[in-house]
Amino acid sequence: MCAAGRRWGRRQRALLWAVLLAAWEAAWGQLRYSVPEEMPKGSFVGDVAKDLGLQLPALRDRGVRILDKGRTQHFALHGKTGHLVTAERIDREQLCESVQQCVLSCELIVEGVMQVYGIEVEITDINDNEPSFRQAETELRMYETTTKGSRFPLPDAHDPDSGRNSLQSYELSGDEHFSLAVQAGPGGDQRPELVLAKALDREEAAFHELVLRASDGGDPARTGTARIRVTVLDANDNAPMFSQAEYTVRVPEDVPVGSVLVTVRATDADEGLNGDVKYSFKKITEKASQILQLDADTGAITLLRSLDFEEGDSYQLEVQANDGGALFDTATVVVTITDVNDNAPELTISSTLNEISEDAPSGTVVALLHVQDRDSGENGEIRCSLDEGVPFRLEKTFKDFYRVVTARELDREQVSEYNVTVRAADGGSPALQSSAVLALRVLDVNDNAPVFAEERYSARLAENNAAGALVLRVRATDADWGQNARVRYRLSEGRVRGAPLSSYVSVQAETGALYALRSLDYEQVRELQLWVRAEDGGAPALSSNVSVRLQIVDENDNAPQVLYPPAAPAAGSGGPWSGVELAPRWSEPGALVAKVVAVDADAGQNAWLSYELAKATEPGLFRVGLHSGEVRTARSPLARDAARQSLVVVVKDHGRPALSATATLSVVLAESVAELLAELGSAAEAAAPAEAAGSLTRWLVLAVAAVSCLFVAFLLLLLALRLRRWRRQHLLPPDSGALRGVPVSHFVGIDGVRAFLQSYSHDVSLTADSRKSQLRFSGASCCDTLPARPLPDEPAPLLGEEDVAAALPADPAAPSLPCKNAETSLLQSSKCRVATETSQDFHEQIRNQCENLEQWTCTNFLKFKKAKCKVLHTVQGNP
Repeated sequence: MCAAGRRWGRRQRALLWAVLLAAWEAAWGQLRYSVPEEMPKGSFVGDVAKDLGLQLPALRDRGVRILDKGRTQHFALHGKTGHLVTAERIDREQLCESVQQCVLSCELIVEGVMQVYGIEVEITDINDNEPSFRQAETELRMYETTTKGSRFPLPDAHDPDSGRNSLQSYELSGDEHFSLAVQAGPGGDQRPELVLAKALDREEAAFHELVLRASDGGDPARTGTARIRVTVLDANDNAPMFSQAEYTVRVPEDVPVGSVLVTVRATDADEGLNGDVKYSFKKITEKASQILQLDADTGAITLLRSLDFEEGDSYQLEVQANDGGALFDTATVVVTITDVNDNAPELTISSTLNEISEDAPSGTVVALLHVQDRDSGENGEIRCSLDEGVPFRLEKTFKDFYRVVTARELDREQVSEYNVTVRAADGGSPALQSSAVLALRVLDVNDNAPVFAEERYSARLAENNAAGALVLRVRATDADWGQNARVRYRLSEGRVRGAPLSSYVSVQAETGALYALRSLDYEQVRELQLWVRAEDGGAPALSSNVSVRLQIVDENDNAPQVLYPPAAPAAGSGGPWSGVELAPRWSEPGALVAKVVAVDADAGQNAWLSYELAKATEPGLFRVGLHSGEVRTARSPLARDAARQSLVVVVKDHGRPALSATATLSVVLAESVAELLAELGSAAEAAAPAEAAGSLTRWLVLAVAAVSCLFVAFLLLLLALRLRRWRRQHLLPPDSGALRGVPVSHFVGIDGVRAFLQSYSHDVSLTADSRKSQLRFSGASCCDTLPARPLPDEPAPLLGEEDVAAALPADPAAPSLPCKNAETSLLQSSKCRVATETSQDFHEQIRNQCENLEQWTCTNFLKFKKAKCKVLHTVQGNP
C-alpha cells in the first residue's frame, strides 16, 4: 500500500511539472505537443485556443492561421474549436529518416494583432515498418578447407522505425554447420555474422540453404527474412585486400551528375579465377542507392543524380570486394557533401495590412514576414532590409520572423501609397537575395483645414446692379481626400445698416460663387466687409475664414440737386428752380449778385459740378463762375437794360453720361423802393393765374396804399424824435428813399426781396452726400448779417407784436439812427420771410438796436412791418 502511494505521488509530481512546463512555454509564445505518426487527417493534436488564452470569436475575427516551415502543410487550425489538427497523414520515417527524435515546427499567426506563436509537434513512432533486407537472397562461397569458427558477414536488415520498434534481433535457421553471431557496429547497430560451426565437406553437401530472420521490438513484433545460400568450393589461398580500410571524400553539392566521386581498390594475390576481384555494396541506405552507383569491375563510385546538401550532408556505406573463390574484404566509404550557396533566401509575407490610417502611431505593425535559407553556415545567414527613405523599419520577433512597423507618423497628403520592397540576402559569395513588395495605401484623416487660394479677396461692383449678379468666386482646397476634402462655403453672420448680411449677398455652398441678392446703391452702402467660411466634410469638420471686401462703384445715377435758389412754391414737384435777386443799377462789373449752390449725391468725377449760364434776358449782362456758381455782373447795368432779368443756370456733373439740373434766377434792377415795389407788382401780375388777376390787383393796390400811409406816418414820427434829440446832431436821410451811395456788396437777395446789410458773407460746405451738405451764413461779420434759414419742415412764424423790443437798436449813444434810417427799416420790414428764418441771435440783435426807442415808435414800426409782410405774401401767391 505504501508502494502504491509513492507511485501515485510520483505521477502527481510528473503531471505538475508537465503543466508548469506547458504554462512556461505558452507564456514565452512556444507550444509543444506530441502526436503519433500515421494518424488520419483531422486528428486532434492540441487545444491551441485554450493554451494561448484566445477566445473562439477572436480566432475568427483576427484571422488566425498556421504556417508550416516546410513545403508541405502538416497541420491546420480548426476554426470552430480552436484545435490544432493534422492536415494530412504523417509518416515519421519519411520526414525524419535518420533522426532519433522527430519534431515538426510551425507558427501560429494572429493577423489581427500581428502576433506569432511557435508550435513544436513531436511525431512519435509506431511499429508500422517491418525489418527488411536489401536483397531477399544472398549467396556465399566457402572452401571446404575453411577452418571451424570462421566468420562471414551477412547482409544487414533495415527497419526505419525508431526505439523499440526498430530492429532488435536476428535468428538463423536451416543447418547445423552454421551458427549466428551478432556484432555491435561503430554506430551501435547490429551486424550479423555467419559462423562455421562444423567443417564442410563438398562431397557430402555442395550447397547449404539457410534463413536469416530479423525481428523488431514492437507489439506485436514484425519480422523480415533473407535466404542465405552457401556454396562449398575447392581451396582458395588468398583473400582480396583493400588499399585502405576507409575511404573519405568531400564533394560540393553542385558536382555534375556522372562524376566519379571516389574509386575503391582491392588486390588478390591469387591467379586466375581466384584472383578476379568484384566490387559490390555490402551496406547502403535506400536513399544513397538512388544517388550513388558502384562499378563492380573498377570500384568507381559515380553520381547518379544531383546532390543536395539540404537533403543530406553525408553518406556512409560499405563496399565488399570478392574474388573468384569464397574470399572477400570490406571497406567503409564516407561521402561528405559540402554546402554551396545555391539557395536564395525564401521570403514569405505571412500577414500584411493593405490599408493604414495616416494617424497610426509609430510602431504600428504593417506586415509579418518569414525568411529562411536552406543553405547552412554563412550561406544560410540572412540579412533583411527595407528601401531607404520609407517611414518603416524591420524588427525581428520570433526566430526567422520579422515584422514591418511604422518608424514615424504617416502623412497621406505627402505620400498616399507605399510600395515597400523588403529584401533578404544571404551571406554567401556571391550573395543571393530575394525580395517582396508590400503595397500599402494610407487612409485619410481629416487633419487639414481648407486653404483659400488668396489671403483676402476684393471685388468691385457697379451700383444699380441686377439682383443675383455674380460678384466673385472664392476657392479653397483641402489637402485631404474623399469626404474630408469636400469643401462647402457659407457666410459668417453680420449686419449691414441694421439688416442681415445674408439679405445683401449670398455664397453658393458648392462653388464658392458670391452673388448680390439686391441692387446696391453707392449712396447708401459704399462697401461691404464680410467673411466667407470654408468647411470640409470631415468629422469633426475643419474650417478656415477669408476676408472679402466688396467695393460699390459709383455710377452717375444722381443729377445735381440745387440747394439755392430754392424751388418756387407754386412749381410743384419736378418743376424748375426759381428765385428773385436785387441788383442796383449802379453795380460795377464783377459785383456779386447771387450764388447758385448745388450738390451731387454721387462721388468722384460724378460729383464734380460745373455751372454755366444757359439763358439770360440780357446775354452780356451777367456771368456765372464755372466752378463756384457765383452770378456776377459782367458789365455795369445800362438804362436800356430791362428792370427784370431772367437767368437760367445749368448745373452739370462730370459723369458719363452727364446729368444736369437748372436753376432760374430773376434779378430786378432797381434804384429805389418804389421802383422795386412796382417791379414786384408786375411780377405778381405775371405769376398770378388769369382767372384771379382782378382780385389780386385790388388787394395789391390796397396793400400799397396802406403801406405808404404807414410809411409816411413813420417818417413823421421819426422826424419828430430826431428834433427832440437835436443835441446829438443827427439828421434824417433824404425822404426820397433813394439808396445811392450804398455799396452793392451790402445787398443780398433772398426769395424775391432785397435786404440791406452791412456785409454779405456766407460759407458753402459741400460733400458727396447731400444729407451732409450745408449752406452756412457767418454770424460774426455784422449784427445785421442774416443767419442760416431753418429746416423747411419747421414753421416760420411771422414777426409779431411780441418781438417789438427785438427790433430796436442796442446802443442809445450810437451815431446812427435807432434803426439805421427809415428806408432801411422799410426794406428790413418787407423782408418778412428772412425775418421768419432768422435765429434767436438775430432777434436779440434787433432788440439791442431798438431798446432806446420809444415804445410808441416801435409799435408803429411793427404795424408797418406786418402790413408789408401781407403785401409780399400776396405778391408771391401765398395765402
